[in-house]
Amino acid sequence: MPSLKEIKGRIASVQSTRKITSAMKMVASSKLHHAQVAIQNMLPYETMLEHILKSFLAAEAEAQTIFDQERPVKRVALVIFSSNSSLCGGFNANIIKLMQHTVDGLAQEIGRDNIDIYPIGRKVAEKAQKLGYQVMGTYADMIDHPNVHQCIEMAMDIGRRFAEGEIDKVELIYHHFKSAGSQILTTKTFLPIDIESELERDHERDLTSNVATKKAQDYLKKNRRKREYKEDETKPLNDNFIVEPDMNTVLSQLMPKLAHLMLYTALLDSVASEHAARMVAMQTATDNADELLRQLNLQYNKSRQQAITSELLDIVGGSVNN
Repeated sequence: MPSLKEIKGRIASVQSTRKITSAMKMVASSKLHHAQVAIQNMLPYETMLEHILKSFLAAEAEAQTIFDQERPVKRVALVIFSSNSSLCGGFNANIIKLMQHTVDGLAQEIGRDNIDIYPIGRKVAEKAQKLGYQVMGTYADMIDHPNVHQCIEMAMDIGRRFAEGEIDKVELIYHHFKSAGSQILTTKTFLPIDIESELERDHERDLTSNVATKKAQDYLKKNRRKREYKEDETKPLNDNFIVEPDMNTVLSQLMPKLAHLMLYTALLDSVASEHAARMVAMQTATDNADELLRQLNLQYNKSRQQAITSELLDIVGGSVNN
């Protein structure tokens, strides 16, 4: 049995660790709030762009551009989002596992040398380089400071390679942020853009709460105000609009904007998911520290009481002998 001094030292160590995890949980919660605000500020632009594309597609469904035409796949690029730091549960491990699974599956079809990796995040970049994948630069600063201009530059570079035939398909691997307690690991085709699947994707998000416990999430779901969505109805911009110079030219301008938006949305989703995962991990660590402290205090009190009882017995035994 450990001595009272050892137990007391361990209690002090756990208390110190608990202060760190509690502080990290508060920091992650604050950063998650800012990430949710960034997504909320982006949503009106996303909604309007979707509205415009739906209207154009309703007017002329046969319009096509180079960005939505499928072709034989000979070379693939993977844009993978992770974090720059750890202590966020299985966030990075799940991304890396899906990256390896995807690369192994593509390698059987087109060969490993025909797969380009665009790592957005230090963790996935280090793992990709360690595994010997073909890494196309580093984009770790995009995680620390999400910026739409960086996403536009990256999307333009990938779009240029796609338009010139250097790559035939681009996929995004990231966590889709639904709420503080739910982040879904997602693989989505970036190029060629499938407009129908893109416009019908899951838009449900909870950007009002940082509560991550299951009980609290269930309570919020039951008491959340119900919203009615009319997804099947496509409202045109007006009853009789004229597109100049032609539909394909307009779509050739809107499709790159949709690509920029897809990349920026994935970045914001990944950043918000990282902070949510870290907040949950630190909350779990804090709860575990509280439970461990309870057990250590109980063990300390038992050992202390046992020591006091032993000393009393020695004193009583000595007085009887005298």
